[in-house]
Amino acid sequence: MTVPPDRPGRIALVAFPGIRAFDVSVITEVWGVDRTDRGVPAFELRRVASEPYPVQLQGGLSLTPDRTLAWLARADLIVVPGLDDHLTPAPTPVLDALRHAHTRGIPLAALCGGAFTLAQAGLLDGRRAVTHWNLTGLLKARHPRVTVVRDALFLHEDKIWTSAGTAAGIDLCLHLVRTTHGAEAAATIARSMVTAPFRTGTQAQFIEHPTPRADRDADALAEARAHALAHLAEPHTVSGLAARAGMSPRSFARRFQATTGTTPMRWLITQRIAAAQKLLERTDLAVPEVARRAGFGSEITMRQHFATHLATSPRDYRLAFQDRGAPTGG
Repeated sequence: MTVPPDRPGRIALVAFPGIRAFDVSVITEVWGVDRTDRGVPAFELRRVASEPYPVQLQGGLSLTPDRTLAWLARADLIVVPGLDDHLTPAPTPVLDALRHAHTRGIPLAALCGGAFTLAQAGLLDGRRAVTHWNLTGLLKARHPRVTVVRDALFLHEDKIWTSAGTAAGIDLCLHLVRTTHGAEAAATIARSMVTAPFRTGTQAQFIEHPTPRADRDADALAEARAHALAHLAEPHTVSGLAARAGMSPRSFARRFQATTGTTPMRWLITQRIAAAQKLLERTDLAVPEVARRAGFGSEITMRQHFATHLATSPRDYRLAFQDRGAPTGG
């Protein structure tokens, strides 16, 4: 999404009977808490519904809308929570409003079973989408024109975002903050939520944890990851990290993926990108020096990874997200 610098980002939470209280809480925690004293941009979060009456949620909770569906036309981002019953039909006015918003080019994001709501509106026809791994078969059966992706935390196609279940909704919300306001803003929100600041959308949803040796392996893998993070500027190989963990390269790679949902090298690239983002935001270091400190070795390599993963260049990223205060040499 694109937010003009002279006003808060406008976020619409779409409310109707059957939405999940957990997802409402996630959306509210990310965009509804004032963290401007910690450098996070201001947001205007509105609870939007077809009627101005409390929306009943499970557990005896209710959500009071503060705007009607007409407000969606003013939003920079529209977020659809998941559902308690994933076959819950959304009200026709809600579906019509979501279609109209997409036609106007307003980004839409659905958490978990919220994909079913977008599918009801026909917005996922012919597009890829993700939902909770346990609901992929149901989404395919109910909406056969949707290309359902099983192994992803979240994905994006044609200004429509969908996410997997529960914690993946947090990942998507933080990712949307990161792409609009930078890695530091997303990391500050993540710290206040006591959650991981960065998991890529391509990471696997369902991670098997073998037993009984899982704890021993997890400690060794954690030590190897900590070493890599503490020495990002240095080159790392699977063999080298495996040796530090006391495993063969093959066993290390297999157990690393079982624990994290991604491969060692993909994980390392993700960490290098995150480190480079922070250096570009916080310092005035030359781009080649940022590339060196983040472990890319050269500006060309870093530029290639930024293009692949962030669809931008390091220099353009710095122009978009660098702190307005005086930068430092780091």
